[in-house]
Amino acid sequence: MARFVPAVTLVAAFLCCQVCAQGQSGNYPVRPIRILVAQAAGSGTDIVARVIAQKLSEAWGQQVVVDNRPGANALIGYEMGAKAKPDGYTLLMAVPSALTINQHIYRKLPYDPAKDFSPVTQATSLTFVLVTNPSVPARTLQEFVALAKARPSYLNYSSPGIGNLMHLSAVMFNMQTGTRMTHVPNKGEPAAALDVMTGQVDMMIATMPTVAPHIKSGKLRALAVLSPQRSPILPAVPATPELNYPRMLVTGWTGVLAPAGTPADIIGKLQREIARHLLAPDVKDSLSSQGADPVGSTPEEFAAFIKTEAAKWGGVVKSAGLTAQP
Repeated sequence: MARFVPAVTLVAAFLCCQVCAQGQSGNYPVRPIRILVAQAAGSGTDIVARVIAQKLSEAWGQQVVVDNRPGANALIGYEMGAKAKPDGYTLLMAVPSALTINQHIYRKLPYDPAKDFSPVTQATSLTFVLVTNPSVPARTLQEFVALAKARPSYLNYSSPGIGNLMHLSAVMFNMQTGTRMTHVPNKGEPAAALDVMTGQVDMMIATMPTVAPHIKSGKLRALAVLSPQRSPILPAVPATPELNYPRMLVTGWTGVLAPAGTPADIIGKLQREIARHLLAPDVKDSLSSQGADPVGSTPEEFAAFIKTEAAKWGGVVKSAGLTAQP
């Protein structure tokens, strides 16, 4: 004979499940958190990720580890992030190439930039700087442009791979200066910078946190920062608008993502805690001194920013006529 469960019992069971679910989110985190970084250790993104990991570990009493998964222009790390369980225990550092450029370069991606991730916060804004090997016979941007024009396709430039923001910045440089240089892709930003330092490559447009120490040590020569004004880190280096290139502006950035479907209260808790630490005076001063200015935006603001950046760099890819990769 069928048994009927009283309505009050069903309601009680439902409320119990709701309370349990809220309790799990409310107690978050209860175990270690992993932050996937699709770039090599020592890159600008990696530097920011390690600051966030340290501060979250201290605040929550749970280990937060950085897991570097470089390669294939961030495709490897982002595929892992897209497939991770949406429970807040796997996060992913957001970078321009993976979210705003790859879809314009590759015919098929192992993830959907618009659907597979939940934006948490834009962490930083990164200053970009054009650097050369000190042996290159050009001490100013004007001299470098003249040299590149005099020897088409002779000079080369490095980047962490095809289609990343550093690659497209150099493509934009070629377009705006009328120069033609050869692209030499590498497996990561630190490795690409090393190629310039050792003289295997002539030039690179890189993030300030990665190359500033090498500029100050004399291993790299900075010719310009691609910003509206000079950087306080390198006050003697002119900004591109000063050099009659007002449209040669590039702002890098980092952020934090979670897999799509991560509970909204966990997203909110992550955003508030990360933003609080990024904007604390000690962290803010430390990051700014390396060329990474903290942001700490809301998930909604970060989502809108990503959409705008995707449209911008899609236009650059189209104008440059870059061929889609398999």
